[in-house]
Amino acid sequence: MRARLDPKFSKSILRVGNGTEDELPGNMISIPSNITLPYVDEQNSLEKLITAVYPNLNKYTVEIDAMSSRAILTTKNEFVDEVNSLLIQRFPGEVVRYYNFDEILNENTSLVNLEFLNSLSLSGFPPHDLMLKKDCPFILLRNINPSEGLCNGTRLICRRFEKKHH
Repeated sequence: MRARLDPKFSKSILRVGNGTEDELPGNMISIPSNITLPYVDEQNSLEKLITAVYPNLNKYTVEIDAMSSRAILTTKNEFVDEVNSLLIQRFPGEVVRYYNFDEILNENTSLVNLEFLNSLSLSGFPPHDLMLKKDCPFILLRNINPSEGLCNGTRLICRRFEKKHH
């Protein structure tokens, strides 16, 4: 998103992604101080990051564009889950939980395997326990209807909740 509006930032990110950014000793690169936050410790630094990116989550329910133009990117799925959990707790409203539906096809398989599967955090798949709130933004992970614009990475707003029908 920022890449569209900030050509200098876009070029620097492309250099990093292409492996052509100037390196410092130890396979490191220099990141400009205007796009970094000083590290204190894991918990405090994460809190500062969330506050810097989303300074007032209460106003985003009426200013949807302000929310949908922001993102926190992480290096691992487990970090995504941690950031999402903190953000959904701070977002106004009541949490609605959705759980994935699993069915054991081989009756000789133990329930331990099912618990193990539910503990995995795979790229491109929602978590076993999906927490949402009304008016909360989320990103579509799987193409549902490309002809209607519902493709991977589409940003959506949760407007209402419905029960699943089998």
